[in-house]
Amino acid sequence: MREVALDGVDGVRVVPDDASGVGALVLAGSSGRVDAGRARVLAETGALAESIRWFGGEGQHDGPWEIPLELFLDRVAALRRDCDRVIVLGTSFGSEAALLTGAVSDQVSAVVAFAPSDVVWAGATREGRVTSHWTRDGVPLPFVPFADDWRPAEDPPAYVDLYRRSRARFPDSVEPARIPVEDIPSVVLVAGGDDRVWPALEHAERIRRHRADRGLDTTLVTDPDAGHRTVLPGEPVVSGGARMRRGGTEAADRRLGRAAWKHVSQLCGSRLAAPGG
Repeated sequence: MREVALDGVDGVRVVPDDASGVGALVLAGSSGRVDAGRARVLAETGALAESIRWFGGEGQHDGPWEIPLELFLDRVAALRRDCDRVIVLGTSFGSEAALLTGAVSDQVSAVVAFAPSDVVWAGATREGRVTSHWTRDGVPLPFVPFADDWRPAEDPPAYVDLYRRSRARFPDSVEPARIPVEDIPSVVLVAGGDDRVWPALEHAERIRRHRADRGLDTTLVTDPDAGHRTVLPGEPVVSGGARMRRGGTEAADRRLGRAAWKHVSQLCGSRLAAPGG
């Protein structure tokens, strides 16, 4: 396979040696980074895989606030021109983007959401203005704000209680901020039961219920001991990032990744076994 830098945005396209006809857009979490490692793993299945920086790059905001969904929709359209179908894979904050993109685009066949959220959460500018993570046509999407009196009980902090408390504090904000997951053809959710960043498994269960209410099936892959990070087979373990408790262990996070791989590789059109085994 070979890697090609993208035009107009900081990112990479990984071109497989034997293409399956599937395009895959990979979105990292709160780092906003280019997740080339995951793109390479997907390209091994035959997917034409891309990952882009979605904040912090040239001409972009310095944090995850008011990011235009058009950034992701444009990449989906570019992949669709070269592929029979497109899937979007996102992690944490990137799962919000992935699910929203799948919900508003008729060119997305499936979404894989790692450590997902069922709602849009607040973002904050460096000056402290609270706003939405995302915009559409220049308009910020509705969001759930944070309980500003919350303080972490441990160091390094775990934020899972902040998300639970904020949801309870602002119940009227929840439904307007809900991601319309019923508009996505196929959804795979991957959530660790020991996620200490936010209650990903609770979010995933809500997504599954909303889709079930409309007669839609949803695949949920979980492991009680895994945390916020899922490590797919053949994928490097990401280090660094903000100082916080993420939960899980490397062994459990890898086990969750192996369980998720069957579904991910099938969506990519591959019959390959997990890389490295």
